[in-house]
Amino acid sequence: MRPACIFSLLLCHAAAGLRAQQSDPGQAVLTVRSTLVQVPALVKTKAGQVMLKLTADDFFLTDDGVPQALTLDQGTDLEPLALAIVVETGGAGANHLVDYQQLDAILDALVGGVEHRVAVIGFDSKPHPLRPFEPGTAHASQQLASLREGDSGGAILDGVAFAVAQLRAQPNRFRRAILLLSETIDHGSKTTLSEALRLISDTNTTMYSFGFSSTRSAISHEASKYGQASATASGIELKSGEPGPAHGCFSRDGADAEYEGHYGKQVLDCISQLAPPLRLATMAFLAARNALRTNAAEAIAQLTGGEFFHFHEDKDLKAGLIAVSNDVPNYYVLSFRPTPLAPGLHALHLEIKDRSHLVIKSRSEYWMDSDTAR
Repeated sequence: MRPACIFSLLLCHAAAGLRAQQSDPGQAVLTVRSTLVQVPALVKTKAGQVMLKLTADDFFLTDDGVPQALTLDQGTDLEPLALAIVVETGGAGANHLVDYQQLDAILDALVGGVEHRVAVIGFDSKPHPLRPFEPGTAHASQQLASLREGDSGGAILDGVAFAVAQLRAQPNRFRRAILLLSETIDHGSKTTLSEALRLISDTNTTMYSFGFSSTRSAISHEASKYGQASATASGIELKSGEPGPAHGCFSRDGADAEYEGHYGKQVLDCISQLAPPLRLATMAFLAARNALRTNAAEAIAQLTGGEFFHFHEDKDLKAGLIAVSNDVPNYYVLSFRPTPLAPGLHALHLEIKDRSHLVIKSRSEYWMDSDTAR
């Protein structure tokens, strides 16, 4: 199995109007819909050894708590690949531009031997296309080795959303993947986590996230939205206090400057703090929304079933990329047709039957559009 099919979840829906072969304009139309969800999974022992030769019967999966019938897909590793490399050039990312040199051989290993196209997208306070999609990795490697410092921003989710839009324009026969190189905390994105997750799910996009730590002051700023916070030698210390503005979380008066002109984002942040979850999917989403405060790159990777690695310098980054390329051929790609069909965010839970010594990594959510669920 090759990289872009590995951590991805496919939510594909088809609606076909079958009109009877009659001239009567009032003839009824029969609409048929088919929904398929793919859940890639990596299985290892607690010692880190890959577990192979499992079958679909060895797995147990629930969708919003409802057990589903699974099949094991084969041959998905031969499809062509479109890879968008999304790199933070602004803010704290400027200090890591030197880490992205001499990645030629590693990128070759990551894309594998299939037909592929690679693009490079930089972002600071907003995304910038640096190289268009083109065959091979040579031009992408050259671009990564000659990046220029951006402004003080670090809009991770905007960069991801821009990359998904570019991937959407690629031919349908190409699998889609994003390699994200960024700090851990998002700064100033207009895109919300829910929007980013929906885009990724709708386009069958794989996520590989490699993150370096944000500054202590940035983490403290984000954590302060949950109450009083301060940076300490051991991390962030949270104290009790009313979250958000002086007149309440939803108040425009005294709200954080980043919400100016984006009240909807403020509301979503407030809900993630205050609203009691009503469904398992909502619980999973709110937990991830909270995780976004301290690690945007990791939250996206975990929710979409991808890989996340911390790195401090080029050696760490290269070691992580090599680890990903080694894990890629060992993923299982499971699929199911969900019942019941319910619009919105779905929480997935996958486990292995009667084998407590094994550790599994898989996607934990997907999005179903309302027209698909009807």
